[in-house]
Amino acid sequence: MRLVSGVTLGVVLTCSAAASLAAQRPVLNDQVKQRFVMLDTGTVAITGVTLIDGRGGAARKGQTVVIRDGKIADVGGNVSAPAGAAVIDGSGMTVIPGIVGMHDHLFYTAAGGHANQMSFTAPKLYLASGVTTIRTTGGRSPYAEINLKKAIDSGYAAGPRIHVTTPYLTGGSGGGAMFASDDPEAARRFVAYWAGEGVTWLKFYTDVSRASMKAAIDEAHKHGMKAVGHLCSVTFSEAIDLGLDDFGHGVLTATDFLGDKQPDKCPTNVYKLTDSTASGDSPAAKALIAKMVKHHVSMTTTMAIFEALAPHRPVTDERTLELMEPGVRAAYVANRTYIDSVPDYIFTKGGFARALAFDKAFFDAGGLLASGVDPTGNGGALPGFGDQRAYELLREAGLTAEQAVQVVSYNGARILGVSDKLGSVEKGKLADLVLLRGDLTSDPSVIRNVVTVFKDGVGYDPKKLIDAVRGRVGID
Repeated sequence: MRLVSGVTLGVVLTCSAAASLAAQRPVLNDQVKQRFVMLDTGTVAITGVTLIDGRGGAARKGQTVVIRDGKIADVGGNVSAPAGAAVIDGSGMTVIPGIVGMHDHLFYTAAGGHANQMSFTAPKLYLASGVTTIRTTGGRSPYAEINLKKAIDSGYAAGPRIHVTTPYLTGGSGGGAMFASDDPEAARRFVAYWAGEGVTWLKFYTDVSRASMKAAIDEAHKHGMKAVGHLCSVTFSEAIDLGLDDFGHGVLTATDFLGDKQPDKCPTNVYKLTDSTASGDSPAAKALIAKMVKHHVSMTTTMAIFEALAPHRPVTDERTLELMEPGVRAAYVANRTYIDSVPDYIFTKGGFARALAFDKAFFDAGGLLASGVDPTGNGGALPGFGDQRAYELLREAGLTAEQAVQVVSYNGARILGVSDKLGSVEKGKLADLVLLRGDLTSDPSVIRNVVTVFKDGVGYDPKKLIDAVRGRVGID
C-alpha cells in the first residue's frame, strides 16, 4: 500500500496492462507525467464512494467505479475491485463526471486593462478544477488555441479536451480583434475559412446583424459546425428563427424584454436594462422559454462572471487571489471595493437573483442548460474555479446536487455531440471523473475539494497543476 496525495492505493500493475493502456490513448510526454500525474496504471478501482453519475438520477452511496485502459469498465454497488487494480478507498468522497465547460475561454481579461492569452495557465487551472472538456466559445488568438489543442491531444501538455470556436463575428464599425462586417457574403467566407481550419463552433457577438447571422449560421451548418451567440442586437426569439444552436450567458443578454428595442441595434447600457427587466416567471419569460424548448435551442449560463460584477457577493475567494499576478490582484480588489460601494452598479442583487431564476425555469421546463465560466470581465472568475462556482450557483438557484452536476457535465456533452463518449459515469465511456473529498449532496462547496482528476483514465494531481500557475494568472 502507498499514499498518493491522501488517496490510499493498493497497486499491482502487470506489463501487459501497461502496454494495453498505452495502446488505447495518446502517450503522455515524460515531463507531463513527472510534473502533474499522480496515477497512471492500467486498472483502477475507486471503492465505497458516493456517485453522482451526471444523468440526473439520485446519488448512490457505497459504489465502486472501475477504470481500465482509459475507460469506465464497470460501476455499481456490487462491483468488486479486479485483481491487480490500483484501489482507491473512496469512503467519505464523491465521484462526479469530468466537468464540461461550455464558455471556457483561453484568454483572460481583468480590471486595470489586463488582457492576456492563457495558453500556459488556463489549461492547467481547468484540469485541476475537474474540467476535462471545454468549448472556447470565442477566440482572440485562434491559432494559439488550435496549437494548444494539438499539444494536449498528443500528450505534450496537460489540459482539457478543447472544442475550438471561431474568433468573434460581430457587426458595426468596431470590433477590435473581432471580425466586424454587416455583409452576409463576408460572413459566409469567414465561416468557410475557419471550417477549413478545423474549428467546430461559430461565435456571434453583440452587434451582429440578422442578415449576417443568418448567412453565417447557414454556412456553419453546411460545414457541420454549430453556432453560439453572445447576443444583444439580435433578440433570443429572432436568433431562434435564424437557426442559432446555443445561447451564451443566459437571460442577461436577452434583449427580448426591452420594449423599445430597435432591429439590429444593441442598446446603450444594455446590461443595466436587462438586469432590471429580465425574469424567470413573467409572461414574456415563460413564452420565450417555451419557444427555446420547442426549437431545441440550448442555453449556457455563465453566472460566475456576472457574480464578479454584482455588488455584495462572496467573490474575494482567497485561493483565487493568491493565483493572480500581484498587479492583477490589486486591480481586482480595488474594482470589487468600488462595486460594493456603488448603490446601482451594472448588475444588482435583484437582477442577479432573477437571472438565476431564469436558469432554473428554463431547466425545469425541459430546456437543455449547460454552464461555463467566461474568465473575462474584471478578472474575478478564473478558469476552472469559475466552473466550480457555476455548480454552487446552480444549487443557489434551487437545483438539486444531481441536477447541478447534470448541467455542468452531461448537458454540455450533449450540446457538443459527444455524450455517447463522455459527460456521465457509465460503463463503456471515457474515464473522465472527478474525485472530491466530502459529500457533494449535502455541501455544495465540496465541488472545490478536488482530490484527483481523471482524464482518459489518467489521474492528475490538482495541487501540482495549481502550484505551477500560482501568481501567474494575468500574465500567460
